[in-house]
Amino acid sequence: MKAVVYNGPRDVTVKNVPDAKIERPTDVLVKITSTNICGSDLHMYEGRTDFEKGRVFGHENLGEVIEVGNAVDRIKVGDMVCLPFNIGCGFCRNCEAGLTAFCLTTNPDPKMAGAAYGFADMGPYNGGQAEYLRVPYGDFNCLKLPDDAREKETDYVMVADIFPTGWHSTELAGVKPGDTVVVYGSGPVGLMAAYSATLKDASMVMVVDRHPDRLRLAEKIGAIPIDDSKVDPVQQVMDLTQGRGADKGCECVGYQAHDPQGHEHPNMTMNNLVKSVKFTGGIGVVGVFIPQDPGSPDKLYKEGEITFDWGLCWFKGQSIKTGQANVKAYNRHLRDLIHVGKANPSFIVSHKLSLDDAPNAYQNFDARNDGWTKVVLRPGQ
Repeated sequence: MKAVVYNGPRDVTVKNVPDAKIERPTDVLVKITSTNICGSDLHMYEGRTDFEKGRVFGHENLGEVIEVGNAVDRIKVGDMVCLPFNIGCGFCRNCEAGLTAFCLTTNPDPKMAGAAYGFADMGPYNGGQAEYLRVPYGDFNCLKLPDDAREKETDYVMVADIFPTGWHSTELAGVKPGDTVVVYGSGPVGLMAAYSATLKDASMVMVVDRHPDRLRLAEKIGAIPIDDSKVDPVQQVMDLTQGRGADKGCECVGYQAHDPQGHEHPNMTMNNLVKSVKFTGGIGVVGVFIPQDPGSPDKLYKEGEITFDWGLCWFKGQSIKTGQANVKAYNRHLRDLIHVGKANPSFIVSHKLSLDDAPNAYQNFDARNDGWTKVVLRPGQ
C-alpha cells in the first residue's frame, strides 16, 4: 500500500510499505478515505521528537471497514467509521473511567500510558496517512457514522482528533454558557476550541494569533480576533472584559510558541493566560508540551521545564487542567451535532489533496503559508 513515510527532519515521501492487515481477532481493517495533517504531526516532521525513520504518519483517520477479525461483533464490513487518535483497549482502569487517552495496556512501554496511530512515544502503531489502517480493538475504537458519512466526510473526519481536542480544552477550562473565553492560538486546535466555546454559548470568545488567514476564520465564527503582532494581547483581553480578565482560557499552541518576531518561547502562552484570565478563572491546556526537547533554544525546556508565573497563578486562585483529549468521551456527541447540522467543523479546511501531494502539503503547512489552515488527504484520489 502507499503511505506517507517519515525519512528525517522535514523529509517525508509517499512510498509503498507492507499492507496493513488483521493481526489479532479483535482488529478491524479500514480502507482510508480521509486523513488529516495535524499540527502535532509537525513536531515530528520538524525532528523535534524521537519519531522513528520509516514509520507512517497520520492519527486523524476515517474510512470504510473492509475486513474484521473473528472476535469483532459490532462493526461490520461496509461500515463507515471515524477512528479516535487514541488507541484504547476498553477494559483497563483508565478506559473504563473514560480516560482513553491514557490507556494502560495498548502502549508496551511500562512507563507510558496512552497510545496513538503514527505518533512519537505513543506505541508502535503505524498511522493512517496511507491506503489502509489496522485498528486494534475495533469494536471499542471505531465510531460508526450515519448514512450521510460520505456527504459530510470532511466534517466527520474532524471528529478523529481536532474537534474533540478543541472541545476538550473548553471542558478542561470549565467553559459554561455566558462565559468570556480567550483562546491562545488560531491553528486548527485553537479554531476548534473557539468554535466549541461558541457552541457552548459563551458570551464572548477572543482568539489570539498573528496569521491573518487564521484570524479571519476565527472572526467568521463570531470570535474576536486579536493580532498579537499589533497589540498587547493581555491588555486587549483586559480592555474587552472591563479589566476583569476572561472567565476561561484555552492554551492551543504548546511548547513551540513564538513571539511576533519569530523567537521561540515555550512559556509565552501559559504566562499570558495567567495574566489575561480572571481571578479564580479556569485554564485548559491542550497544546502539546513534552518531557524533553533537546532541540529547544530554551535551556530549561530542553528538560521539559518552563519559567512559569506560578506566584501570580496561585495568587489569582486559578485552576489549570491539562492533557490529551479522551476522544471517546466526546466523539458520539460531536458526530451527532454534525449529523443534525448544528456543527460544521470543516470550515477550517483549506485543502483537499491526494496522498501523493503529502510532501508538498507538509512543507506548506509547516511554513504556515497563507491559506494553509487545514489539509485533508484523500487516499485513492
